[in-house]
Amino acid sequence: MSMNQFLQTRSWAVRSLAALLAGFVLALNLPMLAFAQAASEPAAAPAVEAPAPVPAPPSAAMTEEAIENPYGLQALWGQGDYVAKGTLIILVIMSMGSWYIIFTKVFEQRAMMKSAVSDAEIFWKAASVNAGVSALKSGSAMHFIAERGIKANEHHEGTMVEAIDKSTWITMSMDRAVGNVQGRLQDGMAFLATVGSTAPFVGLFGTVWGIYNALVKIGISGQASIDKVAGPVGESLIMTAIGLAVAVPAVMGYNWLLRRNKGVMDLTRAFAGDLHNILLAGKR
Repeated sequence: MSMNQFLQTRSWAVRSLAALLAGFVLALNLPMLAFAQAASEPAAAPAVEAPAPVPAPPSAAMTEEAIENPYGLQALWGQGDYVAKGTLIILVIMSMGSWYIIFTKVFEQRAMMKSAVSDAEIFWKAASVNAGVSALKSGSAMHFIAERGIKANEHHEGTMVEAIDKSTWITMSMDRAVGNVQGRLQDGMAFLATVGSTAPFVGLFGTVWGIYNALVKIGISGQASIDKVAGPVGESLIMTAIGLAVAVPAVMGYNWLLRRNKGVMDLTRAFAGDLHNILLAGKR
C-alpha cells in the first residue's frame, strides 16, 4: 500500500469515526434537548375544578325533626287496662257534666235577674194585686211567689188553718215559695261541689294504678333503665293532670254561681217582703 492510499484510508477512518461519535452524541443529547425545551416553556396552569355547589341551609321545618311522643293520651288509652280506661271515662263525664251545669245555670240566673227587675216594675205599676199577678209572666219566680201569697191570703179557712194567725199563715206560705225558688237555683250545685272535691282523687287513683302497672312490667322485664321507668310513670301522671283540670273549673264555677244565686235571691226576697206587707195591709 502506498503512502497516499494509507493517508486516504486513515483520513476516511477518522471521518467515519468522527461521524459515528457525532451521531452517538447527538442521539444522547436529543432527549436532554427535548426536556430542556419543555422545561423552558411556561408550565400550563393546572385545571381548576369548579367548586361544588354549596347546599342551601335547611329550613327550620327540616331541622326540627318531628318526634312523636310514645307516652301521650293516645298511648294511655291504647295501652291502658279496663281500670285506667274506666277512670279516664269517669273524669270525662265529670268534666262534661260540670261545664253543662255551669252554662245552663248562667243562662238561668241571667233570665231570673232580668225577670226579677222587669216583673217587679210591672207588678208595682198595676192597679191591684190581682191585676199585678195577672200581668206577671207565667212560670217566673215572681209570679210563683205572688200567686202563693194571694192564695194564702184568700184561702185562710179550715179548722186547722184558722188555728194559725192569718199573718203567720201568709208568711209561712211565702217563705215556702221563696224556699222553692232557692231550691231551684241550687239545682246542680251539689254536682259541681262533688266534682271539685273528688276529681283530684279520681285522677290520683288513676296515677297510682298506672305506676303500679308500670313497676310490675319493669320488674317482670328486669330492665330498670331511665327510658323504661320515666316513660310509663310520666304517662300515669297524665291522670292527675286531668283530674286537676276537671276539678279547678268545677270549684271556680261553683263559687261564682253561688255568688250569683245570692244576688237573685236578694231580689226575690225583697219582692216577697214587699208583697207580704201589701197583703197584710189589705191595700196598696
